[in-house]
Amino acid sequence: MRSSWFNKFSAIFGPRPPLSWLLLCLVCVLALIAVFGSSSSGAFYSVTPTRVPDIYTNYRRLKEQAAVDYLELRSLFLAPSRQKEIDLCGKERENHVPCYNVSASLIAGYKDGEEFDRHCELSREGEQCLIRAPKEYKIPLRWPTGRDVIWSGNVKITKDQFLSSGSMTKRLMLLEENQIAFHSEDGLIFDGVKDYSRQIAEMIGLGSDYEFLQAGVRNVLDIGCGFGSFGAHLVSLKVMAVCIAAYEATGSQVQLALERGLPAMLGNFIARQLPYPSLSFDMVHCAQCGILWDQKDGMLLLEVDRVLKPGGYFVLTSPTGKPYGSSSNMKKRNALTPIEDLTQDICWSLLAQQDETFIWQKTSDTNCYTSRKQGAIPLCKEDHEIQTYYRPLVSCISGTTIKRWIPIQNRSSGVQPEDIFEDLQVMRAALKNYWSLLTPLIFSDHPKRPGDEDPVPPFNMVRNVMDMNAHYGGLNAAFLEERKSVWVMNVVPVGAPNTLPLILDQGFAGVLHDCMKDLFLEMDRILRPEGWVVLSDKMGTIEMARMLATQVRWEARVIDLQNGSDQRLLVCQKPFLRK
Repeated sequence: MRSSWFNKFSAIFGPRPPLSWLLLCLVCVLALIAVFGSSSSGAFYSVTPTRVPDIYTNYRRLKEQAAVDYLELRSLFLAPSRQKEIDLCGKERENHVPCYNVSASLIAGYKDGEEFDRHCELSREGEQCLIRAPKEYKIPLRWPTGRDVIWSGNVKITKDQFLSSGSMTKRLMLLEENQIAFHSEDGLIFDGVKDYSRQIAEMIGLGSDYEFLQAGVRNVLDIGCGFGSFGAHLVSLKVMAVCIAAYEATGSQVQLALERGLPAMLGNFIARQLPYPSLSFDMVHCAQCGILWDQKDGMLLLEVDRVLKPGGYFVLTSPTGKPYGSSSNMKKRNALTPIEDLTQDICWSLLAQQDETFIWQKTSDTNCYTSRKQGAIPLCKEDHEIQTYYRPLVSCISGTTIKRWIPIQNRSSGVQPEDIFEDLQVMRAALKNYWSLLTPLIFSDHPKRPGDEDPVPPFNMVRNVMDMNAHYGGLNAAFLEERKSVWVMNVVPVGAPNTLPLILDQGFAGVLHDCMKDLFLEMDRILRPEGWVVLSDKMGTIEMARMLATQVRWEARVIDLQNGSDQRLLVCQKPFLRK
């Protein structure tokens, strides 16, 4: 419609007049509207000239609309032809995840689990299209209800897959018509999640799992998290638990965790390191995660050691013995025997064993490594923190010379570095703007009396948040201060200064990542219907972003921060597209 309007304009009035002349006309027209009001329709309300207060009623909306009209008019004259909206993808791309293609990986020769790993070099640029939501998709229930009840049509697991799954799954989940209910008290492991968590706490010398934070356990890496019940319990204890699991074409553990509003991401370290710096987590947890730790000459366990902080814990829950050979009379082989020597070699001590759960603690004394027997696993040669982004696994011990070698029990939560404090100050102010803007009223023509304030959105309006340029995690900290019921995935771009260690040291979730080529398409892919995107940048960049947002069919509005700067906000909402 806008392009046809532009063609009519050209046909009637001839060649395009200077942009400055048009902008001046626009400003004059808007000024007249602000003074006399308008009865035309659309964005402006009908007013009576004798009612002065109605001028103020329209003023705020007029100012916002002026910015929108300015950018739209400018984009029409700067771009020879406006790009059309991007089409929707076919149903075959409903489960598409960039860099994960098992068929292509098998053809390329990857095997033994590496076919499920991330191989961006095999990705081919397909058609540009918007991946639509599943046919039965519904908006998730708000937190915390959505933690325990999700719509079955929103996830890939089917009824047949559920019915054919083992007894563990059936204890975890209850399939009821179009919903899946999670029984966090009845099923994760043995006697239930709370009992299991309490057992771990007691095994490391605590009175209860409520003392995890006091013992320095603030963030946990949960490998192969199942359906996230253990992580959900840790979140209730204010412990940040991040689920990682390998890519699955159907029944994805990561998808189920995210649908429940729990921190999760695809993560597999069969051949490559995880996208976390060394010394990142206070605890690494593996409950029947299916990893054979004695494979690859122990490099899988060395990767756990790399991301584990000094004094941190490795919790392994696994059958203590399993038969080998065909005869039931043959001796049973202890599953832990192959890694017992390895754990001693990397200076871990076995704290406790109870039932099928084993807990090791990583040493906090670097002198342990120099006193080992000859022929032990060598220390890595790097003498400073390097950026680890899907590098090959290593067969050496990392992190012993890093300045952040501080035991989790000795960590202080006192004065933060000045850069972190400044980042928090900026994001405190920004969050107030964001939260007040994240309401459907911004896209409505609901009238407002002079002096009235917009209603405050509920504290649990959003749950899963991604900060795509997290700096020092200031937005995350601001959310916590305001007691908003969200978790934040703090993303540090690979090309930016590596602030991820400082983010993780605050007990937040975070990851290193590169920017995809089609950034807006990728944001649209991972964004839920009716989800939000907030961009903050200078006016020129925001103008370009608004044009791209229109292409991916987002409703978008430019907001002037009214602070005299060239900084603008672009607030977008993804619509619910069925066809």
